[in-house]
Amino acid sequence: MWRSAYFQRLIIFGLSGPIIALNIWLLSQVFRYFEHLVTVLTLAAILAFLLNYPVKLFEQARITRTQAVIIVLLISLALVVFIGLILVPVLTDQTIQLLQGIPGWLEASQDNLERFDNWARARRLPLNLQSFSSRINNRIEAQVQALAGQAVGFALGTLSGLIDTILVIVLAFYMLLYGDRVWHGLINLLPAYIGIPFSNSLRLNFQNFFISQLILGLFMLVSLTPIFLGMKVSFALLFALLIGLGELIPFIGATLGIGLVTILVMFQNWWLAIQVASAAILMQQIKDNVIAPRVMGNFTGLNPIWILIALLVGAEIGGILGVIVAVPIAGTIKGTIDALRNPNNHTVMPVNTTHSPPTEDGGTNGK
Repeated sequence: MWRSAYFQRLIIFGLSGPIIALNIWLLSQVFRYFEHLVTVLTLAAILAFLLNYPVKLFEQARITRTQAVIIVLLISLALVVFIGLILVPVLTDQTIQLLQGIPGWLEASQDNLERFDNWARARRLPLNLQSFSSRINNRIEAQVQALAGQAVGFALGTLSGLIDTILVIVLAFYMLLYGDRVWHGLINLLPAYIGIPFSNSLRLNFQNFFISQLILGLFMLVSLTPIFLGMKVSFALLFALLIGLGELIPFIGATLGIGLVTILVMFQNWWLAIQVASAAILMQQIKDNVIAPRVMGNFTGLNPIWILIALLVGAEIGGILGVIVAVPIAGTIKGTIDALRNPNNHTVMPVNTTHSPPTEDGGTNGK
């Protein structure tokens, strides 16, 4: 009997792998076919999800939901226009100057490496950094030229982007008004023992992810901007924004942003790059150990391996958008499975999408 059960379980596990891989491939093909539609709907849903909290605050002041939605959207639009008029021209100018300055920085770094190679050859050291650096510089210059060529396409696509933005706002408006009815209708299609924990887990995980990551990203942006300005770093606002936006990619985003900024500054000044990296890492540690625990609370953490797998799968299926939503979706799946395994526990805990708190034996919680 035990051998029969063992072989049945082995067959199930053996078939589940190809089936899961086939489903992921099919999902990626469907996403590519409906990429624009899925992107617009996803962005509208995320915007509606975030704006639902201030809408509820206005509703508590005995304002009808329709009036609260209109007020919140008007305030949000005014804030976006204000930030766009103030920050967008500055960021655009800094981006153009950055792309124009990279070739000169690469040439200067090549000269420095040539002097270092001459010093190494004089002492018979087996180093040849110049040839290695030249290959890297050629690739970077090719990428910069490609980005510069895409700037014209970006300018031509501004009108299309504006139309998409208006469409996202309009869809978010209707989602705020009628989204609950649509969502409950979809959830009612599932059995109650699956639909209820899935709905609760999805809401809590997306709430935990987007609100907390936005707060942490704003902290990095607001704290690093004056620090970089005090260090007289070129493109201080742009570099701080890159690190702040990296927070939207959990677990590795901030580190990637800091590494990219450090490399860009290194082309200009090695010593300044060390200072920039030190300041950014210091603020990252404050964020991880002081701000994040207060924002996140004590949540059940995904294992870091599953976080990386979720990010890779999300990137393969949906690109940048897939990376952003991969971890809360993975947390939703885990929370739903945990709720189904423990039907007596009606509380669905959101998954910590940034940190996995260690257990007593030194490991991390998670599946």
